[in-house]
Formats: sequence, C-alpha cells, structure tokens
Amino acid sequence: MTEHEQDPPCARAVHADPNTRSVEIEPIPENVRKAVAQKSSAKWAYERLILYIKNFEEHLDSDHEIAMGFTGASAGVLRIEGIGYFDPDIVTFYGADADGTRTQLIQHVSQLNVILRALRKQPEVVEARRIGFRLAQELDTED
Repeated sequence: MTEHEQDPPCARAVHADPNTRSVEIEPIPENVRKAVAQKSSAKWAYERLILYIKNFEEHLDSDHEIAMGFTGASAGVLRIEGIGYFDPDIVTFYGADADGTRTQLIQHVSQLNVILRALRKQPEVVEARRIGFRLAQELDTED
C-alpha cells in the first residue's frame, strides 16, 4: 500500500455549540495526514499538537497568549514559545513560567497530557505572540 492509498487518520468531536470549530472537525492538512504509518510517535504527536495550538490561538483576543498547564503536577504553567520532537518518542515544550523563568518540558509521548490555557500577554509585549501560526507554517515546509 502506498502512502496515498492509506486511510486518512480518524478524528471527531461534538460540541454543545454546533458552530464551534475544533481540530477534530476541520479537514486534516494533506501534509499532516500523509504517510502516518511511516511517522514516529513523536512526530505524529508533534504535528497534531501544532494543529491544536493553532486552533486554540485562533480563539484568543489580542491581550492573551497561549500557555500550557502541566497535568498531574504542581509545576504550574508554561507560556509556549517553542515545541519540538526527538524521534522516536520525545516531545519538548520551550517557554517561560508565569514569573518569566525559562522553562522546558521534555515528555515521552506515552505520558503526553497537555492543558492549553490563555495567559494575559506580558505588559512589555506590544502584540500577543502566536506560536501556533509559526508552527503551522513550519509543517507546510516539511518534507
């Protein structure tokens, strides 16, 4: 079976408001859905996280930026400034905590639990930063 003969990944979501748009409802970009079986767990998780982050940011006002809370821990919140993966099974988040302390989370894909949160942008920042749009552009340029 070639990569173009594979079934696309399945995703679904139902919302109380039928006008709500989410990653599971939107069409999966061609470059993300191709050759899923040939991707490592880390790359596949990384690509889908980008779609979730971009979608979340699309619903933020200009005074808020994306951050993530750590599930199952009291480590707090990380303002997302970067995301990466290391094959075959590591996903990494780069950023700063609520106090501005440089923070990095390195997580095995089998332990991946992320809460996306909206934090008020830092007062010295003129425009809210949108990492999701940059990440999605990067997906478009990958082989």
